[in-house]
Amino acid sequence: RNMSSAGPEGRKKMRECNGLIDSLVYYIQGAIADHEPNDKATENCVCILHNLSYQLEIELPESYAQSIYMQRRNISSNDKTPGCFGTRSRKVKEKQQDTPLPEEKSNPRGVESLWHSTLIRIYLSLIAKSTRNYTQEASLGALQNLTAGTGPMPFAVARTVVQKANGLPSIRTMLHVSHPTVKKTAVSLLRNLSRNTSLQSDIAREVLPDLVSILPESVPGSDILCETTASICYTLYNLTQSSSHNARLLLSADGLPKIITISMNDSNMLSKASRAASVLLYSLWSHTDLHSAYKK
Repeated sequence: RNMSSAGPEGRKKMRECNGLIDSLVYYIQGAIADHEPNDKATENCVCILHNLSYQLEIELPESYAQSIYMQRRNISSNDKTPGCFGTRSRKVKEKQQDTPLPEEKSNPRGVESLWHSTLIRIYLSLIAKSTRNYTQEASLGALQNLTAGTGPMPFAVARTVVQKANGLPSIRTMLHVSHPTVKKTAVSLLRNLSRNTSLQSDIAREVLPDLVSILPESVPGSDILCETTASICYTLYNLTQSSSHNARLLLSADGLPKIITISMNDSNMLSKASRAASVLLYSLWSHTDLHSAYKK
């Protein structure tokens, strides 16, 4: 577990180690089957997989990159962004999301397991069944890592989480836990998921009222709560930017007074949360059909 956080070279060596990832997945599967999702070894295994999934798109060997990113030939040759984490235009992102994805292997081995639906379902199962905060956080964090890019792999993982594995109810539960880093990671995962336009209606229906309910009444004092609040605002921004229906849903959940208060907090005018709330307000005002409702 310590070695897996040793940086890019350490991650590369561990991903290439024959049988290591398979053994970790095998152990966790056994723990879940035996109804023992809270033991320390399971926590360690999940934390290792969480670390090995960090920056996975960028660090994948060329052989995997070529087979996964078939759509790259469709991207303009003058796009110099390295990997899949740089700034891209909305048009390119939509093109990537519309691209057919490679078929998933039925029996993945090694590094292939890291983004496979089997492991995604394991993470969601641990989120639902484990009461160990580190295990919950690592499972959420692994999914956050896997959905962090703009290429077909993050989109495939996001679609599996939301539509194929019905993971939103488990993630929604994590929004209401008392542990601040678990909550923060759950919100960060939802922020990544909400960038996918085809998933936004499902996400809004399932978790938008919950996101509004955990917004504080004003800018919170601690850094971690401030970051969580900012992530909530950006998630709501993604969900409402192109949807008047979702903006109305936010309004009916009494989100507007909270967002206004956060954006106007004089003592934290430059805080992440205040800026994020201001961006969200600006976007909400673009729905001209809701102006009268806003004023009321």
